[in-house]
Amino acid sequence: MYQATLSRRSYRFSDLRQLMAKASPARSGDYLAEVAADSAEERMAARIALAEVPLKTFLQQLLVPYEQDEVTRLIIDSHDTLAFAPISHLTVGDFRDWLLSEQADSAMLAQVAPGITPEMAAAVSKLMRNQDLILVAKKCRVITRFRNTIGLPGHLSVRLQPNHPTDSLQGIAASMLDGLLYGSGDAVVGINPASDSLPLLEKLNHMLDDVIQRFAIPTQSCVLTHVTNTLHLIERGAPVDLVFQSIAGTEAANSGFGINLALLAEAQQAALSLNRGTLGNNVMYFETGQGSCLSSNAHHGVDQQTCEARAYAVARHFSPLLINTVVGFIGPEYLYDGKQIIRAGLEDHFCGKLLGLPLGCDVCYTNHAEADQDDMDTLLTLLATAGLTFLIGVPGADDIMLNYQSTSFHDALYIRELLGLKHAPEFADWLTKMQITDDLGRLRDTAANHPLLLALQGEQP
Repeated sequence: MYQATLSRRSYRFSDLRQLMAKASPARSGDYLAEVAADSAEERMAARIALAEVPLKTFLQQLLVPYEQDEVTRLIIDSHDTLAFAPISHLTVGDFRDWLLSEQADSAMLAQVAPGITPEMAAAVSKLMRNQDLILVAKKCRVITRFRNTIGLPGHLSVRLQPNHPTDSLQGIAASMLDGLLYGSGDAVVGINPASDSLPLLEKLNHMLDDVIQRFAIPTQSCVLTHVTNTLHLIERGAPVDLVFQSIAGTEAANSGFGINLALLAEAQQAALSLNRGTLGNNVMYFETGQGSCLSSNAHHGVDQQTCEARAYAVARHFSPLLINTVVGFIGPEYLYDGKQIIRAGLEDHFCGKLLGLPLGCDVCYTNHAEADQDDMDTLLTLLATAGLTFLIGVPGADDIMLNYQSTSFHDALYIRELLGLKHAPEFADWLTKMQITDDLGRLRDTAANHPLLLALQGEQP
């Protein structure tokens, strides 16, 4: 039992799960799940009580039962007690103060990351203002490598997302060319296919690989199909760079995705066996999003933000090159408006980086949400200030296959110019060599006989 008194009224919370849920900022998904605070006053009382909870409690009082959930078992069994030691005496409130202090610099945060559980990260985020989430995330440094170096301070990468509603190779190639000529694609060139046809998926892999190899682009490709399809593609000899999978924070939710930890481990080993990375062996790419556990009725009464943080334990176990929260994609049933989407994006980025992940964000919303592109501009600017690893680049910010609103190649230009952010260094060198950018990293006018333009027309460069 946890309790706090506010305005002469005593509030009681039956267990840690309820306390965490009641302390969460208001969002439609938690109201849908009937776990949210009934009032702003109850929410504040829950935060007061949560601030007094020792971090050690999260290792003893498990929100999802150990016996029922392999994600819980992963969190507990892989917990690094040595890394946890410097902060093991703190309460959640003390942890917030410590994170905001000068003592918690980049080196120290990297040292303690393996000792922080998702529940600890989620708990402290509930006590933090937006500026706190930004400041601490900015101090977290997470660097990964495959064919280039992602996550360096002062850098921001972009996933080039050339989706097409019919998987037209020509349409995908046109979008990919558009993105490359705007300097996007250093995180990954990643296609969400409309079809699950293995022959088509194989063609997409070969097309991406042909462009990357033909022009010696220091980046990686990914066809974002189900992990079992990717395993089949590897067996067929397809040139797979990264293995993709959507993941969630409970075993039941992952089962809904048709996956488990053993399957992800099998896929990781298959990708590693191809030895396609030139600078590193981070071969996994994961996507997450608040509301995924609730949407499959697999949340165990846990609030959606804590469930999201638990997904990061799954990702951390497989050392991904990239992971991003598709923050507003699931819809207004889970994040109702721009205010909720902005808060969720900052929470996800903070929790992921605190746990040692190369977290990016698909700054996005669906057309039936109470949000617009101005909200996305705000979230993009805040996240980039907080040290976002990568964002999504879609032609015109409008994904015509997935039918949602994201960020564009032009948005990436805006945020790079505003904050002086650089491409991945190897990719930046390639852009200069290909005369796409000048020596200062600024876009150049593209001549009609540029090799990439000729390639799209079927001509030899």
